[in-house]
Amino acid sequence: MLLAEQRHTSNDKEIILRSARLDEAQMLIDHLKTVAGETRFLLCEPDEIQYTQSQEEQFIRSHNEAKDAMLILAFVDGEYAGNCSFQGKAGSRRTGHRAGIGIALYQKYTGFGLGRIMLTVLLREIKNIGFSQAELTVVSDNKRACHLYQRLGFTECGRIPNANRYDDGTYSDDILMVLQF
Repeated sequence: MLLAEQRHTSNDKEIILRSARLDEAQMLIDHLKTVAGETRFLLCEPDEIQYTQSQEEQFIRSHNEAKDAMLILAFVDGEYAGNCSFQGKAGSRRTGHRAGIGIALYQKYTGFGLGRIMLTVLLREIKNIGFSQAELTVVSDNKRACHLYQRLGFTECGRIPNANRYDDGTYSDDILMVLQF
């Protein structure tokens, strides 16, 4: 699905949300590698990200053309800040009501309401399509994100202890969260 360009403001910053373009594939790969190095809250280490430009273009295309998926890019004062996405958990009628969510922002763009704006738009689209449940996984140490998700109506529905093992030998849990419309 495509998102027509939207303009928002937060803390005197101009925010533009829109769908990704194919020519932005390398920018998205570079973003993921950088963000994975900035925080312990993503699924992997930067050196594990091996997507090719062609694979990323296919990811963009699949989200833009799907009826049950969307990829939203955020720009703050003209600079790329991050993205969020959802994808339906298709496969059977039993799981077709569920949408999985992901979000990743450069650290310098956290803390002023961008994530809330992005997720509010994303959740509205999920609900408008007809999904009755949104789901996400958050690293337990990511207190700011947990707090945001709770304010948006998500509730914890489970934990996976020691789901993440870091290179320094420490661990963190994954928290499974759900929002029902």
